[in-house]
Amino acid sequence: MARTPSDPSASRFRWLIASSATSNLGDGVSKVAFPLLASTLTRDPVQIAALSAVQFLPWLLFAALAGTLVDRVDRKRAMIIANAARAVVVAAITVLVALHTVDIWTIYVSALLIGTAETVADSAANVLPPALVPADRLENANSKLQACEIVGQTFLGGPVGSATFALFAAFPFLLTSAGFAVAAAVLIGMAGSYRPRQEHPAHIRTDFTEGFRWLRGNPVVPRLLAVAGLLSLVSELAQAQLVLYALEDLRLSDATFGLFAFVGGIGGLAGAGLAPRLVRRTGRRPVLIGGVLCCALGFGGMGLTSLPVLSAVLFGLFAAAVVAVNVVLATVRHTLVPGELLGRVLGVWRTVVWGAIPVGALLGGLLTKLLGSAGRTFTASGVMLLIVAGYAALALRRHPLR
Repeated sequence: MARTPSDPSASRFRWLIASSATSNLGDGVSKVAFPLLASTLTRDPVQIAALSAVQFLPWLLFAALAGTLVDRVDRKRAMIIANAARAVVVAAITVLVALHTVDIWTIYVSALLIGTAETVADSAANVLPPALVPADRLENANSKLQACEIVGQTFLGGPVGSATFALFAAFPFLLTSAGFAVAAAVLIGMAGSYRPRQEHPAHIRTDFTEGFRWLRGNPVVPRLLAVAGLLSLVSELAQAQLVLYALEDLRLSDATFGLFAFVGGIGGLAGAGLAPRLVRRTGRRPVLIGGVLCCALGFGGMGLTSLPVLSAVLFGLFAAAVVAVNVVLATVRHTLVPGELLGRVLGVWRTVVWGAIPVGALLGGLLTKLLGSAGRTFTASGVMLLIVAGYAALALRRHPLR
């Protein structure tokens, strides 16, 4: 039966999209504002990389626990509480920045707290689509969520974060706090209960073990997890150095750094829009492998040029490719993993994939110190991404990912 505008599930999905849009706007502003704030305190590449590491460290420490949690509680309520907590933490940072009492360690602690709440909010958001849309529309739903992330974090968040930071350092943090608060409030309008229909054992460890056992026994998902983990690790070698690459290798100003990210966002949005069409034409496996190859071309090329316009185009290519890969990975997870296990499997997934980010960030900082420039780190990352693409082709050669 065709879906109509009055379809209740379509209406509920729109509430999720609205919440995702506002929270991603807050994320986008903070992703530019936090590194810029750190760069006013230090230009040490290891300390800059440490900020990225701290932001994602909670995924390494708490992703599995967060995934188990969202398989036990109402997922909508979990998102509301987590977004409200992030709003409070960023509000406190806003005050400290306005009073000129912030230091690098305060930034690290704040990033750690925000990241911890994010493990719950993001895990819950990523397991909700199967409860809101039919299976044949999951590719489109995941594409819309990816587009929401790109628009909020890059098209709007990046330029707004850099421009407002240049005007008044506390301003972008105020906007971030407001974005998280609105994201929590919007979800109150999403009707229904989203607690998984399952009786849970007394111990969280038993829940986690069940999800891990399912993951280990599946022939496809562990291979995808390995590809995603390697992609995350190798990409972050360069990603964590992006602010130094833009400010030192390309010699951009604080304000134009946001515009650089904006150009990258154009590619990311294109990737979200094209991914479902490419999947329908070629299948999921070619899109996944081709996406990793384009990631390699984008980052490798960025390391070989000092032209801002060309570099921005290559960054856009990387963004388009990585978004297309993420759409495929999310849809395959939603298709293969039972609904009552989604949170736990996603928890293990995020422990590996997002847990690789702080490791990659710190290694990227050390690599930049060793090689002498962030641009050379981008080149090294591009070469390693080619190897990841080769591994993906071999690991998935017998799996069409239908």
